[in-house]
Amino acid sequence: MQASFRWTPPAGTLGRITAEAETRAAALEPARHALAKRAQLSPIGPSLRAAIAGARDVSILAEVKRRSPSKGTIAASLGAVEQSRAYQKGGAVGVSVLTEPIHFGGSTDDLAAVRAELPIPALKKDFHVRPVQLLEARALGASAALVIVRALAPDRLGEMMDAGRALGLELLVEIRDEHELERALDAGATMIGVNNRNLETLEIDPTTSDRIIPLVPAGIVAIAESGVRTRADVERYAAVGADAVLVGSSLSAAADPSAATRALTGVARRPRG
Repeated sequence: MQASFRWTPPAGTLGRITAEAETRAAALEPARHALAKRAQLSPIGPSLRAAIAGARDVSILAEVKRRSPSKGTIAASLGAVEQSRAYQKGGAVGVSVLTEPIHFGGSTDDLAAVRAELPIPALKKDFHVRPVQLLEARALGASAALVIVRALAPDRLGEMMDAGRALGLELLVEIRDEHELERALDAGATMIGVNNRNLETLEIDPTTSDRIIPLVPAGIVAIAESGVRTRADVERYAAVGADAVLVGSSLSAAADPSAATRALTGVARRPRG
């Protein structure tokens, strides 16, 4: 890491949600012992990284998403298990389950239910700021959990990466620029998510993945996130070397989520580097 780098706490929407996540994480601490016991008894979920890395085509990581700060209500009555089953039928390699309750309408119950009913990998997507939240993810049987580089001070990012490794939990490390990619790689990330959305301002720049994904070393899974709606979008990110795309709002809002998922599949991966 460059000595001149000085981290500042996130602002805007990300700053507000991260502060709320700190409060939720603190509320989990009294349950740490029970979560640890549950984690010991819970089988590790199927590997998300292996599922993506072993696929011939660009993988679809389909998201259960009821609402968001940028779009408001998307599908308020969405059933996590039914939606995830539809995604699997449509060819999704894995499912991303939002568990953040205030802004996204998610719940850890959604993730627990999906893991109990479906065999495909499940990502716990939330604003994880403390290791106890990763312990909760492991206790729920998640295959992987999201960590956002912009939300974490350098020492905290290292702490989270160490905690994930100790738990046997895969981490999808989300970035938005070249410096954050450097931080993620220095921390030992094996899956990189490039978010086209700036979570502080909520603005989308679809060229972010175009610029950053070719810089992700071969052997590390690269996933394009945000703003993916059509097969042309998948083809765009395949062209720069994406191994997968994470698709949330368009699939959650689809009248036929199986067909909508299937329409995005079958785009051949291209090597990076």
